[in-house]
Amino acid sequence: MTAQWQSMALQHIGRLKQNPYPGRGIVIGLTPDGTRMVQVYWIMGRSENSRNRIFVREENGFVRTEAKDPAKLTDPSLIIYYPVRHIGQAHIVTNGDQTDTIFDALASGRTFEQALTSRTFEPDAPNYTPRISGVIDLEDKHCAYKLSILKTNAGNPEQTLRQFFHYEQPVPGFGHCIHTYAGDGNPLPSFEGEPFLVPLYDDIGETAQTYWDMLDADNRISLLVKTIRFDNGQTDMRIINKQGGETCGF
Repeated sequence: MTAQWQSMALQHIGRLKQNPYPGRGIVIGLTPDGTRMVQVYWIMGRSENSRNRIFVREENGFVRTEAKDPAKLTDPSLIIYYPVRHIGQAHIVTNGDQTDTIFDALASGRTFEQALTSRTFEPDAPNYTPRISGVIDLEDKHCAYKLSILKTNAGNPEQTLRQFFHYEQPVPGFGHCIHTYAGDGNPLPSFEGEPFLVPLYDDIGETAQTYWDMLDADNRISLLVKTIRFDNGQTDMRIINKQGGETCGF
């Protein structure tokens, strides 16, 4: 089983590497040694406004996007947000301000799914970029992690498809990946199908570098990897920002 999964995961990585514009992406899974859950998140961009971004980690462990050059920022509405927040033992990762929607829902006793029923895809016609989201809740004994995508029904903005994927048991050394676009185009075609199997590594730097190297060098902007220990909830983080070429570990 492990050899078959490894072969599948490497094939999926190869296809992802050949995709010049998968857009924003999320990976959630488990390190090979089985001690840490992993979240990977990356952003890409084609316009100057989209490329003028970096990830910034706050002291509380949240991560926000920020304009590298504020003077060049023209429209912050869909590019400035918190991709990573946590509340208690629930660790949220998304590609937009639905991070806050999920955070507020969990704080009030509602669920990940209930939060996302109040949101749709992004209002950026004609692309209607999907909203992708994930959560790891160490207190949830029935589900290791969840992923979701909200997108149009075959490009029809009058209908929202809300897809949720629940993974009851993580598999050491593997995660599942979901991203916004099937590839480049005009308009950009939305991701199709289920999240797919990808490899993860014990070393946070190796995971970060693997996925950074996988992304198109012209279109990649920033990437983060966050790990959460099962035994004590301790987190670790690695951030790569193309602007300035810095690699930061926390």
